Amino acid sequence: MFVALILSLDSATVGAFVNRNSVLSKSAQSTTSIAATENPSILVTLTREDGKNEKLRRKIDDDNSLTDQVDVLELPCIEHAAGPDFDRLSSTLASQKWDYVAITSPEAANVLVSACAATIDDLPPVVAVGKATEEKLNDAGISVTFVPSKATAATLAKELELRDGEQPTSVLYPASARAKKTLQNGLTSRGFAVTRMNTYDTVTATWTSDQIKSAERAQVACFASPSAVKGWLKNTNKNTRVFAACIGETSASACKELGWNDDQIFFPESPGLDGWVEAIKKATEAVQAATI
Repeated sequence: MFVALILSLDSATVGAFVNRNSVLSKSAQSTTSIAATENPSILVTLTREDGKNEKLRRKIDDDNSLTDQVDVLELPCIEHAAGPDFDRLSSTLASQKWDYVAITSPEAANVLVSACAATIDDLPPVVAVGKATEEKLNDAGISVTFVPSKATAATLAKELELRDGEQPTSVLYPASARAKKTLQNGLTSRGFAVTRMNTYDTVTATWTSDQIKSAERAQVACFASPSAVKGWLKNTNKNTRVFAACIGETSASACKELGWNDDQIFFPESPGLDGWVEAIKKATEAVQAATI
């Protein structure tokens, strides 16, 4: 009967019927396509040096609110090399009785362990800028005497205790060749005698063509140092369109100085992995809001 009905219709009516169903079919396909792409994954890049991104990656993987919405890609922006004073660190450490050794990054902790492995049990009191640096030192068997209330060089310089005595409190400071003078200037202004040694350097990592292409798809970049920020800009032809999720204020300030807008930068008040993950969440929320 249905066939007979179709046959009884004139050609114009049949054509309209076919076209209408074709339009409905295309509309259904379009709706399916929109549903499939309504919440696309946000590409988040981890930019620390090769081998140093695992802890942050695990934190992201353990957070269900993030794993459902992001894809994570490692794009190391920096790598480390020996600084001009590295070979003299061990002998300088043994040259006098130091009141403190100040360590301001996990990499500086690695340098101290590497240069002073033979005398690691006889080190003077070691102070660390933050919990991550303290953990790195503890893992190597080095006890930490002091950690400031906030993981910044400025806070360490403000809170480190002066020793009583006729001589100024002495501090040996094995640093990155690119580190600012915040710590040494802050301590010196309070009466400390600071000896800075540029024991390692941070250089820009060289990317492959595939890494450069991958970076073009990135929507959030995670930064743990000003050097990583600069390495990102060098490898991406100054791409400041991505949202910046920073481990702390120092990296965030570098982003602002180098071209990011304030509303593109996210960072916790106190540097650390947990706060960093929260900054990543806020950055992904900003990406979603920008695409609505």
